[in-house]
Amino acid sequence: MRERKKARTRRAIADAAARLFAERGYEQVAVSDVAREAEVSDQTVYNYFQTKEQLVTDRDQQVQDELGRLIRTRAPGATPAAAIREFVLDSVEGIRRVPLEQWRGEIGYLAAISPTVHRLVLEMSDRQADAIATAIGETSTITPELARLQGIAIAGVFQILIDEAGRRTREGQSQDQIADELRPAIEAILDDLDRWFTPATK
Repeated sequence: MRERKKARTRRAIADAAARLFAERGYEQVAVSDVAREAEVSDQTVYNYFQTKEQLVTDRDQQVQDELGRLIRTRAPGATPAAAIREFVLDSVEGIRRVPLEQWRGEIGYLAAISPTVHRLVLEMSDRQADAIATAIGETSTITPELARLQGIAIAGVFQILIDEAGRRTREGQSQDQIADELRPAIEAILDDLDRWFTPATK
């Protein structure tokens, strides 16, 4: 029960931050503003998010952990691209589920309008690539260099998803339009990666 309460508090803080970022932009929001919006103390915010930057990349570690788990537990003969396919496509569908008042406070749109957040996305992508490469290296016989390349490729799918969501939002597309148009494009990329990865698996 305590873990569920902590998860709810963390989610409430992240949602409050997204609403404020949507209203004012990333640079114009302080941690103290987020605390007031979430109706918690400043220290409570820092208990869950050590820096303001982590309020934007709040799902980074969760995504890394899940991608690693999916790759490590994939069925024999399945490629890493196939292993993460449903997770990626669910991320596309997740665009529809973000409350409208938070959408422009999510990482895609913020990265499109803020050089600071764009840098955070690139750093996050590097961390994801490393985590994915580690999982691939542990579960296949390919060289570390090729595992790294495959990690970069899979992380690149999420990079495209974030970039496109931001760009299309700036152009005035709705969340449903973005999800509808991105899904077939992402499916095609995953199909290509699956074909590329196939000879390199056990």
